[in-house]
Amino acid sequence: MRIDKMLANLGYGSRKEVKQLLKQGAVKVNGAQIKDAKQHIDPKQDEVGIHGEIIEYKEYIYLMMNKPNGVISATEDTMHQTVIDLLEMEDIVYSPFPVGRLDKDTEGLLLITNDGKLSHQLLSPKKHVPKTYYAIINDRVTEADIHTFSKGVKLDDGYETKPAKLEILKSETNSEIHLTITEGKFHQVKRMFEAVNKKVIYLKRLTMGPLQLDDSLALGEYRELTDEELEELLSYDPSNEM
Repeated sequence: MRIDKMLANLGYGSRKEVKQLLKQGAVKVNGAQIKDAKQHIDPKQDEVGIHGEIIEYKEYIYLMMNKPNGVISATEDTMHQTVIDLLEMEDIVYSPFPVGRLDKDTEGLLLITNDGKLSHQLLSPKKHVPKTYYAIINDRVTEADIHTFSKGVKLDDGYETKPAKLEILKSETNSEIHLTITEGKFHQVKRMFEAVNKKVIYLKRLTMGPLQLDDSLALGEYRELTDEELEELLSYDPSNEM
């Protein structure tokens, strides 16, 4: 990879600005000063420094966000704040995107990456990747609902969902539940409860495949996946759980 392209990709400026850095002698590769913007390097093998600081090149970025209410799961939008707007510029330069989407008013776990292959694996309808949600329902959730969800329910458009696992945490005037589904239809959790004449009044995603929301992340905060989380995600096969 050309040195100017690598530095531009990492957010050190436009190609023109990077060339100025090189001309100023600010860039070293393996300890040797480099001024030629066309110089090719191996980002994985060569040590690159700018103003004496060694920089790390990453091809892919993997971020876990605790998505807040009111923010949309998109890369850009002219009307609303997006999850990408919440990222630091050092992460935005990798051109990441959310894996799937959470509704504007839904909180919780959102994976953001620029790894298209991983995104496809997690979103493919054929994979049946389980996702667990915590929800508050505006009515008493019963054992009958558990049974109904375990068989799959018919949504308002006639679609019959795959079986889902409903767990009651509290069954009162407002109930609290966990629901695990293996597909991602539009507004699916809300529509499943509407099918049994109940309404979701709060929704938060807790898990996606092997990935679990970090409880220490405040709403709107994010962090890179740990090496262990990433390894589990890249090797994840949902068929082993079926």
